[in-house]
Amino acid sequence: MVAIKGEGIESEILNVIIEKFGAKRFMSPAEMKFIENDDPTAQDRINFTWHYECLWVLLWALGYIKRLERPDAICEARKAVSFFLDLDPAKFIRESRLRDLTKLLDQADLIYRYDWAVVDARVKGQDSPAALDGGVVRERHYAFNWLMGCMDQEWDDIRTDT
Repeated sequence: MVAIKGEGIESEILNVIIEKFGAKRFMSPAEMKFIENDDPTAQDRINFTWHYECLWVLLWALGYIKRLERPDAICEARKAVSFFLDLDPAKFIRESRLRDLTKLLDQADLIYRYDWAVVDARVKGQDSPAALDGGVVRERHYAFNWLMGCMDQEWDDIRTDT
Protein backbone atom coordinates (compact mmCIF):
# COMPACT_ATOMS: atom_id res chain seq x y z
CA MET A 1 0.00 0.00 0.00
CA VAL A 2 2.89 2.34 0.65
CA ALA A 3 4.32 1.42 -2.74
CA ILE A 4 1.13 2.28 -4.58
CA LYS A 5 0.92 5.56 -2.66
CA GLY A 6 4.51 6.20 -3.70
CA GLU A 7 3.40 5.85 -7.30
CA GLY A 8 0.78 8.53 -6.76
CA ILE A 9 -2.50 6.61 -6.43
CA GLU A 10 -5.42 8.80 -5.45
CA SER A 11 -6.00 8.92 -1.69
CA GLU A 12 -9.64 7.87 -2.05
CA ILE A 13 -8.71 4.64 -3.85
CA LEU A 14 -5.88 3.92 -1.44
CA ASN A 15 -8.17 4.44 1.54
CA VAL A 16 -10.66 1.91 0.13
CA ILE A 17 -7.90 -0.70 -0.20
CA ILE A 18 -6.54 0.03 3.28
CA GLU A 19 -10.04 -0.28 4.73
CA LYS A 20 -10.78 -3.48 2.80
CA PHE A 21 -7.77 -5.20 4.36
CA GLY A 22 -7.86 -3.44 7.73
CA ALA A 23 -4.25 -2.64 6.92
CA LYS A 24 -3.59 0.28 9.24
CA ARG A 25 -3.15 -2.03 12.21
CA PHE A 26 -0.29 -3.78 10.39
CA MET A 27 1.59 -0.70 9.25
CA SER A 28 4.89 0.25 10.80
CA PRO A 29 5.32 3.75 12.26
CA ALA A 30 7.24 4.94 9.18
CA GLU A 31 4.63 3.48 6.83
CA MET A 32 1.77 5.08 8.78
CA LYS A 33 3.53 8.46 8.72
CA PHE A 34 3.96 8.17 4.95
CA ILE A 35 0.36 7.06 4.36
CA GLU A 36 -0.98 9.96 6.42
CA ASN A 37 1.25 12.55 4.75
CA ASP A 38 -0.75 14.43 2.13
CA ASP A 39 2.39 15.87 0.53
CA PRO A 40 5.31 13.42 0.81
CA THR A 41 8.66 14.34 -0.66
CA ALA A 42 9.72 12.90 -4.01
CA GLN A 43 12.45 10.93 -2.22
CA ASP A 44 9.93 9.41 0.21
CA ARG A 45 7.76 8.39 -2.73
CA ILE A 46 10.73 6.72 -4.41
CA ASN A 47 11.84 4.98 -1.23
CA PHE A 48 8.40 3.52 -0.52
CA THR A 49 7.78 2.56 -4.14
CA TRP A 50 10.85 0.32 -3.87
CA HIS A 51 8.87 -1.75 -1.35
CA TYR A 52 7.18 -3.49 -4.27
CA GLU A 53 10.31 -5.62 -4.26
CA CYS A 54 9.74 -6.54 -0.61
CA LEU A 55 6.12 -7.37 -1.42
CA TRP A 56 7.30 -9.58 -4.29
CA VAL A 57 9.45 -11.62 -1.87
CA LEU A 58 6.59 -11.93 0.61
CA LEU A 59 4.19 -13.04 -2.13
CA TRP A 60 6.75 -15.64 -3.21
CA ALA A 61 7.14 -16.83 0.40
CA LEU A 62 3.35 -17.28 0.60
CA GLY A 63 3.21 -19.21 -2.67
CA TYR A 64 1.60 -16.57 -4.87
CA ILE A 65 4.67 -16.01 -7.01
CA LYS A 66 5.96 -19.27 -8.48
CA ARG A 67 9.62 -18.37 -8.79
CA LEU A 68 11.95 -15.58 -7.76
CA GLU A 69 13.89 -14.68 -10.84
CA ARG A 70 17.42 -13.29 -10.68
CA PRO A 71 17.30 -9.78 -9.23
CA ASP A 72 18.42 -8.09 -12.43
CA ALA A 73 15.13 -6.30 -13.12
CA ILE A 74 12.29 -4.86 -11.09
CA CYS A 75 9.32 -7.04 -10.21
CA GLU A 76 5.90 -7.02 -11.85
CA ALA A 77 4.28 -4.41 -9.62
CA ARG A 78 0.87 -4.65 -11.28
CA LYS A 79 0.81 -8.40 -10.76
CA ALA A 80 1.79 -7.95 -7.11
CA VAL A 81 -1.06 -5.50 -6.52
CA SER A 82 -3.54 -7.69 -8.42
CA PHE A 83 -3.50 -10.30 -5.66
CA PHE A 84 -4.95 -7.73 -3.29
CA LEU A 85 -7.45 -6.34 -5.74
CA ASP A 86 -8.65 -9.73 -7.00
CA LEU A 87 -8.95 -11.58 -3.68
CA ASP A 88 -10.83 -10.67 -0.56
CA PRO A 89 -8.68 -10.72 2.59
CA ALA A 90 -10.07 -14.03 3.90
CA LYS A 91 -9.45 -15.79 0.57
CA PHE A 92 -5.96 -14.30 0.34
CA ILE A 93 -5.10 -15.77 3.75
CA ARG A 94 -6.81 -19.10 3.01
CA GLU A 95 -4.93 -19.57 -0.25
CA SER A 96 -1.54 -18.63 1.19
CA ARG A 97 0.91 -21.52 1.48
CA LEU A 98 4.12 -20.69 3.31
CA ARG A 99 7.05 -22.20 1.50
CA ASP A 100 9.20 -24.82 3.14
CA LEU A 101 11.80 -23.39 5.51
CA THR A 102 14.67 -24.83 3.47
CA LYS A 103 13.49 -22.93 0.37
CA LEU A 104 13.17 -19.71 2.39
CA LEU A 105 16.65 -20.16 3.85
CA ASP A 106 18.15 -20.99 0.45
CA GLN A 107 16.73 -17.82 -1.09
CA ALA A 108 17.75 -15.73 1.93
CA ASP A 109 21.30 -17.05 1.63
CA LEU A 110 21.37 -16.43 -2.13
CA ILE A 111 20.17 -12.84 -1.80
CA TYR A 112 22.73 -12.21 0.95
CA ARG A 113 25.45 -13.41 -1.44
CA TYR A 114 24.06 -11.28 -4.26
CA ASP A 115 24.05 -8.25 -1.97
CA TRP A 116 27.62 -8.97 -0.92
CA ALA A 117 28.68 -9.04 -4.57
CA VAL A 118 26.81 -5.82 -5.41
CA VAL A 119 28.20 -3.93 -2.41
CA ASP A 120 31.72 -5.22 -3.04
CA ALA A 121 31.55 -4.04 -6.65
CA ARG A 122 30.23 -0.62 -5.59
CA VAL A 123 33.00 -0.20 -3.01
CA LYS A 124 35.57 -1.06 -5.68
CA GLY A 125 33.99 1.36 -8.18
CA GLN A 126 32.94 -1.47 -10.48
CA ASP A 127 29.69 -2.26 -12.25
CA SER A 128 27.29 -4.55 -10.49
CA PRO A 129 28.20 -8.15 -11.33
CA ALA A 130 26.03 -10.20 -13.68
CA ALA A 131 23.84 -7.14 -14.34
CA LEU A 132 22.27 -7.45 -10.87
CA ASP A 133 20.05 -4.50 -9.95
CA GLY A 134 21.38 -3.19 -6.64
CA GLY A 135 18.04 -1.71 -5.62
CA VAL A 136 16.17 -4.95 -6.23
CA VAL A 137 18.85 -6.92 -4.40
CA ARG A 138 18.74 -4.60 -1.39
CA GLU A 139 14.94 -4.68 -1.09
CA ARG A 140 14.87 -8.47 -1.36
CA HIS A 141 17.61 -8.71 1.26
CA TYR A 142 15.52 -6.41 3.47
CA ALA A 143 12.42 -8.59 3.10
CA PHE A 144 14.28 -11.83 3.72
CA ASN A 145 15.96 -10.42 6.82
CA TRP A 146 12.54 -9.51 8.17
CA LEU A 147 11.11 -12.92 7.27
CA MET A 148 13.98 -14.67 9.02
CA GLY A 149 13.65 -12.47 12.10
CA CYS A 150 17.20 -11.24 11.67
CA MET A 151 18.39 -9.69 14.95
CA ASP A 152 14.71 -9.40 16.04
CA GLN A 153 14.46 -6.06 14.25
CA GLU A 154 11.17 -4.34 13.56
CA TRP A 155 10.23 -3.64 9.92
CA ASP A 156 11.40 -0.01 9.98
CA ASP A 157 14.75 -1.00 11.49
CA ILE A 158 15.81 -3.90 9.25
CA ARG A 159 19.47 -3.80 8.30
CA THR A 160 21.02 -5.35 5.24
CA ASP A 161 24.61 -5.59 6.35
CA THR A 162 26.89 -7.78 4.26
